[in-house]
Amino acid sequence: MLRSRPALEYSARGLVGILTPQANTTVEAELGVLIPPGVGSAVSRLTCYDEDSKARLLGYFRNVVAAVRAFDTARPQVCLFACTGSTYLVGLEEEDRAFAALPARTVSAARAVLAALDALGAKRMALISPYPAWLTEACVAFWRGQGREIAEVRSPLGDRSDTRRIYGLESRDALEQLRALAGVRADCVLITGTGMPTLGAIARAPGSMPVLSSNLCLGWAAEQALAQAGTDRASLERWLAPDAPWRARLAARFPHSLESPS
Repeated sequence: MLRSRPALEYSARGLVGILTPQANTTVEAELGVLIPPGVGSAVSRLTCYDEDSKARLLGYFRNVVAAVRAFDTARPQVCLFACTGSTYLVGLEEEDRAFAALPARTVSAARAVLAALDALGAKRMALISPYPAWLTEACVAFWRGQGREIAEVRSPLGDRSDTRRIYGLESRDALEQLRALAGVRADCVLITGTGMPTLGAIARAPGSMPVLSSNLCLGWAAEQALAQAGTDRASLERWLAPDAPWRARLAARFPHSLESPS
């Protein structure tokens, strides 16, 4: 039987499996910046070809087993389920049951965000949602179900009817909504979803309120899992700090994301 050999050349500190929706062009770019040096990554697409957005999100969740099997002889130490919207629809209990049967430890974006909120002790949050109204409502209900108070919800302008339209947004769209939240009383801001670029917005966020995103939390959770360390406040604050290493990697790889809009 063919057995996998660790790919030490490009994953000396571990291998992360990334599970991303089929048309999402943001997850790989942002996790490529966020995942620290020495950690390798392999990507498998979550697929569903239904034209209805809700059916597609549920299809991604149902097809997670096939997506993990597609890694074949690669053996990620941790897999990242980079589709927050699916979790908002199925809930954490059903997600936990499904992920428990997978061959690798799998952390969802929603679980990673929840761990970050717990680390910060954040009970009151502002949301930036790029979703259609029905999914934003599911998102708000999900976080309220986790004991969080929602101070305000903001959404980028434009047609949000199809979730795939999220991939056409830019970090400046998120930054515009962050600026609109100035003065809101909350413990943190969450930019939800893995499809809207967020790192440039987080890097330029005004004020001192912590800003989280689904992908940022996934990167943090992956690093902590590979180090077999807890998701504690001190480790998260290093990711949120002005000199966090990912910021230099973002500037080197995607400098335009830090440019002021003309």
